[in-house]
Amino acid sequence: MAEFIELKESRTDPAYGCPPHERDIETHISHGVVNLDKPSGPTSHQVDAWVRDMLHAEKVGHGGTLDPKVTGVLPLGINRATRVMQLLLEAPKEYVCLMRVHREVDEDRIREVLGEFQGKIFQIPPLKSAVKRELRVRTIYDVNILEIDGQDVLFRIACEAGTYVRKYCHDVGEALGTGAHMAELRRTRVGPFTEEGLVTLHDLKDAYQFWVEDGDERFLRECTLPMEFAVSHLPRAVILDSAVDAVCHGADLARGGIAGLDDNIKKGDTVAVMTLKGELVAVGEALMPSLDIVAADSGLVIETDKVFMKPGTYPRMWRQSL
Repeated sequence: MAEFIELKESRTDPAYGCPPHERDIETHISHGVVNLDKPSGPTSHQVDAWVRDMLHAEKVGHGGTLDPKVTGVLPLGINRATRVMQLLLEAPKEYVCLMRVHREVDEDRIREVLGEFQGKIFQIPPLKSAVKRELRVRTIYDVNILEIDGQDVLFRIACEAGTYVRKYCHDVGEALGTGAHMAELRRTRVGPFTEEGLVTLHDLKDAYQFWVEDGDERFLRECTLPMEFAVSHLPRAVILDSAVDAVCHGADLARGGIAGLDDNIKKGDTVAVMTLKGELVAVGEALMPSLDIVAADSGLVIETDKVFMKPGTYPRMWRQSL
């Protein structure tokens, strides 16, 4: 668990910006993310379109595509939050999988083989995939067998982004000498999004209607989260009000503009650049680790990559922030 290092005592001007949970409902929606429980059947893009029409949004995008028959966690970004979804593509994933072996095999052997299929594994993406079919290395962080019933093996798998669980089951079956296939799959985690607080399409539709018809926004606020939640798995750098607008215009972040940061930043990490109010300004690449940033007197420490806050949200005070 990261610890936050305060570099200087700082105050934020309430006249500019807004804490994410205090945004008015229209802004909350347009900067919102939904932890959607995808049903079996539709494609992820179909779900995007349904939610876009349901909320009368300009655009909706998802973080990490699920096959039509796969259910579970499908994070959705609304309007300005759609670009934040890109940051979830490389986030670790977790699934519960039902694998069926093609003939009965001793339980101890199944446990032994699944134990061997952890850590670094080699995979060739299946024929029906959106990426080039070439040998790739993926990390399996953990495999936990939940139940074995005859030829059915239920297990939870935590893995690196880009791991094909269907191919994983096939390869396990090859190692068992029996053959195996993925019978069912449910995603239970994408980065900070878990099954806790999942929202169904019906929940979201009802919440929107409560707001439109009755003026009751409570349920819609419960169904949508500020887009800042989608970067809560990234290390943070909190910046002074005087540095915000410069970063909004694409400037790299200098040491003098930082009010505090997490202690677990490594060189090359993607870092969420936040305001003192907790708003997401941008993400960037750390040019040095946390301790070196703390020790530095000046100079650039984070190279800005993607900007999410509109320029002009905070006043222009570039000279003070550089």
